[in-house]
Amino acid sequence: MSVLRRSALLFALLAPLTAASAPAWAQQTVAPVTATDRTLGRADAPVTVIEYASFTCHHCGDWHQTVFPAFKQRLVDTGQVRFVFRNLPTAPPQLSMPAAAMVRCAAPEKFFDVAGALMRGQSAVLRGGDQADWYAPAVAVSGRTVEQLTECANDPATRAAIQRDIDSAVAAGVTGTPSFFVNGRPVEDRSLAGLEAAVRAAAAAR
Repeated sequence: MSVLRRSALLFALLAPLTAASAPAWAQQTVAPVTATDRTLGRADAPVTVIEYASFTCHHCGDWHQTVFPAFKQRLVDTGQVRFVFRNLPTAPPQLSMPAAAMVRCAAPEKFFDVAGALMRGQSAVLRGGDQADWYAPAVAVSGRTVEQLTECANDPATRAAIQRDIDSAVAAGVTGTPSFFVNGRPVEDRSLAGLEAAVRAAAAAR
C-alpha cells in the first residue's frame, strides 16, 4: 500500500466532530479573531471577513473557484480586508473532517494553498473519486510530509481547534455553508458585488 493511500486511511479513522443545532443567525455575532485562526491579508485591515466553510460543500467549492480569486485581488491584496477561514465540516463527515484536519495541519503559510487544492478537487471526490487522489495535490503544497500531516491530524489539539471553529459557528447561529461575517455581522449575499457592498458599508461605519 502506498504511503499516500495509507495516509488516506489514517485520516479516515478520525471520528466526526459534532455541533448542536442553533437557530438561524441566533446572535448575529461571531467570535473574535485570535492567533489560532488562519488568516489572509493585513492584520490591521479595516474590515475582517470571516467565512465558515466545508470542503464537502459544493457551494463552498463554487465560491472558492469563481468568487474568491477576484475577492482576494480586489479586497485582500489591496489591504482593505483581512480574510479568515473557519472550518465547519458537513456531510459526509468521513471526507469533510479529514480535509479540515489536513488544512489545519499544513504549514500555516500554506493553509490557503491547501484549501484551494481541496476545493478544486472536491467535485471529483464527491462523485466517488478516490480520497487519496483528492489529497495528493493538497499534500504536495502543504509544506509537510504525509507522516507529519497524519500525526498532526490525529493529535487531540487539532481536533480541539476544529471543534472551536464549529462551536463558534453554532454560537453565531450559522446553519449552512458557506456563511460570511463582515466585521462581525452576517452577510447573506456571497456574490462579489454583495460582499464588496458589505465591506464598503463596514469600512464607512468605523
